Amino acid sequence: MGRTDLPPEQQKALRSAIRWEWFTIGYTVVTIGVIALVVGGSQAMKTAWIEDMLSLIPQISFLIALIFIRRRPSRAFPFGFHRMMGVGHLVAGVALLAVGGNLAYEAISGLIRAEHPSIGTVFLFGQTIWLGWFMVGVMSVIVIGPFFYGHAKARLAPKLHNNVLYADADMAKADWTSTVASIVGVLGVGIGLWWLDGAAALFISLGIVWDGWRNSRAAVRDLIDQRARTEDDARPHPLIARIGNRVQEFGWVRESGVRMRDMGQVFHVEVFVVPTRDEVRLEEIEDVREAVAQLDWKVQDVVVIVTASVPDEAEPATRQESHSDA
Repeated sequence: MGRTDLPPEQQKALRSAIRWEWFTIGYTVVTIGVIALVVGGSQAMKTAWIEDMLSLIPQISFLIALIFIRRRPSRAFPFGFHRMMGVGHLVAGVALLAVGGNLAYEAISGLIRAEHPSIGTVFLFGQTIWLGWFMVGVMSVIVIGPFFYGHAKARLAPKLHNNVLYADADMAKADWTSTVASIVGVLGVGIGLWWLDGAAALFISLGIVWDGWRNSRAAVRDLIDQRARTEDDARPHPLIARIGNRVQEFGWVRESGVRMRDMGQVFHVEVFVVPTRDEVRLEEIEDVREAVAQLDWKVQDVVVIVTASVPDEAEPATRQESHSDA
């Protein structure tokens, strides 16, 4: 009950995730500074610049949440502090949604008003150089980083069952589309197609809105206790089926059902058991609880409830292998 420790494999994965998050923050801060030097009058570049600032939110949310989830449950917070990871997920999603919507509005407004962006020149080493070439060069270089840390975080997220880390990895892997869009926008201005810059800015901002909507939706559903799902929110978590099957192995259990919710990185599990006889010993209930707890490190709390019938909202063991009702 109230488990806050991690097995060795997950401890190693967590240490690696923390290192990657700090590396990402450092890389992004440098990126923001470099883009600020060449952003010019391109709307696409400004939008990509703001996107880089927003991309810091998941990393900061993850690191702050880690401070709280290590604390053990108390009477004031009987379920522990694992929900802080879900709160961080929601904060990141709402921020992306709000700022992305505002950027999309500005991009659309600029296109409607037919605003022609101006990209100036710089005098360097005795030569006058179009600033757009520096923009293209900078964006071509900074796209390299997200490929590496995005895939690294994507491998760690399932090991830790961490939605914030998965969302961060997913956003990083998609950064190349925003970078390419900003390059297209800048080159469009260079060849006289002024509207390409606004179109690129709109494309980038809509990507931000999509990330915000998807993450906000997933975070809200977890916070209102939807059935536990995988870290990518793709399907009900297979541990539900494993628990149901394990409980059915006990001879005194006639029927069982599982109700499992995601607390942010671990699960709270309620097992409803219909016995084959009128009397059940305390030791038998404790055996079921221990068996369920030993199935997976993510099982933080287990409650075994002996009842006359399985509630409709619980997942019956006989149908848990199917995910068609996701």
